[in-house]
This record gives sequence, C-alpha cells and structure tokens, in this order.
Amino acid sequence: MTHDASFAIFQLVLNKITQSLAAYDAQFAQTDANTREAAVALILRQRSAKPSSTDILFIKRAEKAGDPWSGHMAFPGGHKESYDDGLRGAAMRETSEEIGLDLEDSKYLGALDHEQANPRGRVLNMLIAPHVFQITGDPAFTPNHEVAEVVWAPLNVLAANTLHSTETMPMGGRPTIFNGYRLERGHFVWGLTYRILKSFFATVDPTWQPPNEID
Repeated sequence: MTHDASFAIFQLVLNKITQSLAAYDAQFAQTDANTREAAVALILRQRSAKPSSTDILFIKRAEKAGDPWSGHMAFPGGHKESYDDGLRGAAMRETSEEIGLDLEDSKYLGALDHEQANPRGRVLNMLIAPHVFQITGDPAFTPNHEVAEVVWAPLNVLAANTLHSTETMPMGGRPTIFNGYRLERGHFVWGLTYRILKSFFATVDPTWQPPNEID
C-alpha cells in the first residue's frame, strides 16, 4: 500500500474524532488508598491550510536523573494534586505549567481508558488518565524546566503506521527491542505514550489495526 493510499484511508478529521469520543464509554481503573493518579492531555489541532489533516502535540521531557521518563517523548501531564478539579483538571493544569498552553478555552473531546504505569518494566500502583482536547490556531509555547521541546506530528500519518519503527534500549541489563513511532526529526514515541496513542486510534476508529510489531 502506498503512503498516499494509507493517508487517504486514515483521514482522522476532528468531526469523526469528536463523534467517536462522545459515544465512547471509557474504562476507568479501580483505585485504593495507595494508588497514585496522573493525567495527560492529547491535544489536537486542525491545519487551517488543509482541513482534512489533524496534528497531535507531543513534548520531549527534559533529561533528569532519577526520572523514569527522563528524555522521553510524552503528552503533557503529570500527577493529580488535591486542589485539581479531577483528573481532567490535572491534565489541564499540567499542560499550562509545562508548556504555557491554557486549555480553558479549548474544546474538550473526551476521555480514553486509563493506563497502568510500568516504566522500564516496573509495575507501579499508578494510573494514567488520558484526556483529549481540541485547540485552534498556532499557539506560542513557553516550556518550563521539565520540557526540552514541543513537537507537532500529523495524526493521519501516525494512524497509517507508516512511521512505525523500533529502537533497542537496555532493560534489566540486557538490550531490548521497543516498538514505537519515529517522528520526522527522529523523535521516538514509545512506551506509555505509544500505548496511549494506539488506544486513541482504536477508540476513534474500531477498524484500526496496530502496526506489525517486532518482539
């Protein structure tokens, strides 16, 4: 299948995404007194020059010793605080703090299934709640010390799996192959963010098929 054909099949425009998320009943994780809760924001924009194309926002986390997600590609987000208005509010606050983007005026599209955090194979009693937002225009970002870079990527091309790739990294003292998506400038989306992205594609299009992954 050619790139153009794949791109045409996966025209995930915002109206379809909006309708799919509005009808979706997200599955939320069971929690206990020790469960840590976090949330991330999947931020979409429709290109004014090409209305059939939609971009999704990623951040590259700054390098930080002791941080299991140091240097990773991610969605904006972080831990829920006691003063947050739920997990959706936590995603919005963290986005404002991390990249200076205020989501108060955005269009909220819906929630995805909760994910379990397991950085580098370690299972944590921690849930990640993904929430999806739509913005307009081309905002200027002011990343804080936690963020090294803000990156837009074409959602349609990601969904077509043409950017699927692998990278070998150490895990438990041995080289391990990880599947993910390789963005235009070489950024590798893998791990938790890759899982959330696949969950998003499957939610908005139940016929979507994941890439042929390498074990």
